[in-house]
Amino acid sequence: MINVTDSLRSITSRELYALGVQELAYVKRVSQEGADAYGVFAADGTPLGIMATRELAFAALKQHDLEPMSAH
Repeated sequence: MINVTDSLRSITSRELYALGVQELAYVKRVSQEGADAYGVFAADGTPLGIMATRELAFAALKQHDLEPMSAH
């Protein structure tokens, strides 16, 4: 029997993209020049940008037809 959790942990960026995850992006608190900011990343981890606030990051993603997700 296939262990789904193990399968998901080993999924490649290409496989994730093929599953339709190209429509998702995540927002994560980051530090930029010593100040808190919010990094915006594609589902495969590719950095897309840095925003001053979480709200701005979510709004930018929605404006570009991406579904924002929070990452901790």
